[in-house]
Amino acid sequence: MKRFLPFVILLTLFYNCKNDNTKPEVKEDTELKELFALMQGSFNSEVQAQIDSSYYNISLHMYPIWESKGNFLYVEQALNSMQNKPYRQRIYEVTRNSDSTFSSAIYKLDVDSLWIGKWKNLKAFDSISLKDIALKEGCEVILSRVAPNQFIGKTGETSCVSTMRGASYTQSEVEILEDKIISWDRGFDANSEHVWGAEKGGYIFNKLD
Repeated sequence: MKRFLPFVILLTLFYNCKNDNTKPEVKEDTELKELFALMQGSFNSEVQAQIDSSYYNISLHMYPIWESKGNFLYVEQALNSMQNKPYRQRIYEVTRNSDSTFSSAIYKLDVDSLWIGKWKNLKAFDSISLKDIALKEGCEVILSRVAPNQFIGKTGETSCVSTMRGASYTQSEVEILEDKIISWDRGFDANSEHVWGAEKGGYIFNKLD
């Protein structure tokens, strides 16, 4: 009888391992969570505009939507004095791109006017999904974490196609910090000549909340 005990023990262990349906623990991506949190809130460039008249006072609102589906933000930009007429409305999707980089993909909304001010009523976005928005191919911003609460990134050199104001492509450079976002968007024509956007450097959006 004793000689059968090791066999019985091995058989029991095999059976228990085979029937163990415990899922492996998924490690939380704390850096991605940090980046996504830093991007949220209301901002404006009022301080910069007061110091340098070549910059406008721009409002920027970035708030999470579709929280069960991933890291999505509704983004709305306007002259601070004309927030009922935003000039840019987008949805961003923030994901990890590699071990050391992150991606902020950009989507266009259908019928922008329907979503003006909806950063105050984010549940409104539950009525649409990814199939109702269009990805801006080549316009994603690739970011790296350079320090706690500090991410820096940019788009590809010529990958983000644009025809706005005579441009052929746009470039964006972004720095995201705990209390501000610095964003430099510029348009270039087919000869790589600068045709729109700030000339001196990025807009400094200070966080308001």
